[in-house]
Amino acid sequence: MTTNALTSLWTEPRAPDAPARVSRDWVLVGALMVTALLEGVLRDDVAWRPLATIVAVGLAPLLLWRRTHPLACVVVAFGTATALALANLLGGAPSVGLDTMVYVLVLLYALVRWGSGREIVIGLAVVAVAAGIGTVADHAGPADVFGAFAVLTASAAAGAAFRYRAESWRRALDQSRSEERVGLARVLHDIVAHHVSAIAVQAQAGRAMAGQRPEAALEALAVIEGEASRTLAEMRTMVRVLRDGAPAEYAPQPGVADLVSLARRAPVPVVDVELPDDLDELPSQVDAAVYRLAQEALTNALQHARNASRVEIRVVEGAGTLRLRVIDDGQVDPARSVNHGFGLLGMTERVQLLGGTLRAGPAPERGWSVDAELPTTVGRPEPVSSTSSAGAARGRGAGRERSG
Repeated sequence: MTTNALTSLWTEPRAPDAPARVSRDWVLVGALMVTALLEGVLRDDVAWRPLATIVAVGLAPLLLWRRTHPLACVVVAFGTATALALANLLGGAPSVGLDTMVYVLVLLYALVRWGSGREIVIGLAVVAVAAGIGTVADHAGPADVFGAFAVLTASAAAGAAFRYRAESWRRALDQSRSEERVGLARVLHDIVAHHVSAIAVQAQAGRAMAGQRPEAALEALAVIEGEASRTLAEMRTMVRVLRDGAPAEYAPQPGVADLVSLARRAPVPVVDVELPDDLDELPSQVDAAVYRLAQEALTNALQHARNASRVEIRVVEGAGTLRLRVIDDGQVDPARSVNHGFGLLGMTERVQLLGGTLRAGPAPERGWSVDAELPTTVGRPEPVSSTSSAGAARGRGAGRERSG
């Protein structure tokens, strides 16, 4: 455990997005240089006054590079302190240094805040050596030694705390962006892909009936025109939100009651929708999710069900759950390869977020079925296992491709 922690620290990269040098850095350095100069001139008990003043004034500009070169700044500052302590210890000289040089703690903070793991380890070793030699040279008592190391530890801990907080915030921001991308991908797949699939199906039907029933081909073209117009309007809404940050003017989200709009008698396959007569009021999340699940499963059937003549969409409510089943009577081709698209992935994510389960695979008799079960009371969902990913992968390996 300790070895792993040390290895992780040693390989830790530098903190990202270190701020550039700004005007307040120059103001800080200027103020410290003036303060050190005044202390060196006005204090009565300064040992080796010229040297102490030069060192305090000369090391202050290191603060300008504390974020970009944290290790080098620590080595120069604490290395100089070590040299002065050795001169004191070996030559019997009095303790050299000004109170203003407390600014070296800022360098220690910057080392932990912005440095890489390797730089932090090396820099802390340099600081420990300098502190140890300094306490011996000053003949400090236990209380002074404890106080000095407590101050150094506090400075390093502050750097670690701010680094951890910034990293946590950055990870939360990355997660938020990832969730936004997933949500956008889900919306694109749920809405736009459904319309495009309908366009493709109508185009195939129109081409097949153009020679025998020209009026049917014209009807198919009218449907294609309507689907294309809706797709274009929804794409424009999404692009406006992404480019301008304008609020989306979304229509009310379709729900279970709107599933009847998916029913059709022609062209083949026929789509039958069966809903409960006395459906209770559902939470908005569940209501919208059931519609999107059925829409995606239907799109999948229209695209991939070979020789299907019928698709059934059935919703059953009972015992605090809502069950959705979409099944077709198409042929399952065992020779067809697996195509891991985004349709099943999006459905699985929807169901899991609501605390439900999803199963997708070949039906016992013929065709393909998608079965979802959602709680009608949505609380704080707990992670649940879904058999859709593994089961669908095995099923698709012996069947048709997923939509996506």
